[in-house]
Amino acid sequence: MEAAFDVAGLVGHRYRAEDYYEVGREKIREYARAVQDFHPAHWSEDAAGEFGYAGLIAPTTFISTVAMLANRRLSETVMTHYDVLVQTDQVFEMYKPVLTGDRLVSDVELSSVRRIAGKDLLTITNTFTDRTGDIVQIMHTTVVGLTSEDVDTDLGDTLERVVMSGLHTTSRTAAASADGPSAPDPDTEIVARLSPISRTRIPCTVPRFEDIAVGDELPARSVNLTRGDLVNYAGVSGDVNPIHWHEGVAALAGLPNVIAHGMLTMGLGAGFVTGWLGDPGALIRYGVRLSNYTVIEASSAGTVEFTGRIKAVDPETRTAVVVIAAKSAGRKIFGLATADVRLA
Repeated sequence: MEAAFDVAGLVGHRYRAEDYYEVGREKIREYARAVQDFHPAHWSEDAAGEFGYAGLIAPTTFISTVAMLANRRLSETVMTHYDVLVQTDQVFEMYKPVLTGDRLVSDVELSSVRRIAGKDLLTITNTFTDRTGDIVQIMHTTVVGLTSEDVDTDLGDTLERVVMSGLHTTSRTAAASADGPSAPDPDTEIVARLSPISRTRIPCTVPRFEDIAVGDELPARSVNLTRGDLVNYAGVSGDVNPIHWHEGVAALAGLPNVIAHGMLTMGLGAGFVTGWLGDPGALIRYGVRLSNYTVIEASSAGTVEFTGRIKAVDPETRTAVVVIAAKSAGRKIFGLATADVRLA
């Protein structure tokens, strides 16, 4: 209980990442490939322009790669008590499309800590703003913090042997430009304007609002994942946790085998929805609670099956809520997963 009290006392701890993140054209393509999202607006400027975007639009969960860099300081200085952090919930709030050339500043906050069944559940909130000062996206990540009491005692030594070198470098801080973001006063509230763009632009969706109704089902999608896909996603996203590629570490962490990144399955799920929509920028909120993991064997590919149905519609805003289900090897991967979408 002492550890839980100490961490709870840090709720509200926040800072601004030392440098902005510039969204690159090829990085968008790399990420789209990693989550198997081949919508042309992620790959072709001409196609993106037909949807009214000034550059390639990033896939829904792309912002998590920015958060991986911004949150490293939090995990290395505040949440050092934990040996393993396991993702349980994720919420994306989209206010403005993320496009090639955007310079994003991330404010990071440990926004809540709960103690459930003897484990700490920690929620990290990332607020991303662009050069105009508008909020582009807000991301809430909830993880379970596992200590040495929860995992094999050999895990720490094994991690030191297999984790990627150079993770604790200060080169990004040292290279921060003079005109980069300055850290906010910890006693001052971060105030920024939610960009209205995602909720005011006319979406270019394939289904029109008049064509849908509560209970309608989306076309199902089945996706294959191999160990190569997991290694590729680890490199592209920056999530190099060995439980996604090292059988020994996965076993020491209490897992049956190597498992797919939770954010990878979420990225696949987001692409499932935006593929049906036809316009990646028409998704304005995406939330997933993970209920199980996707095991990927060395000898065969794993499969994730996505289905969805329309749960609610709002004629005034021409929006709908889509409930998403994901299963792998008969296991329900997503607990509660919903996407709020706007339609033409």
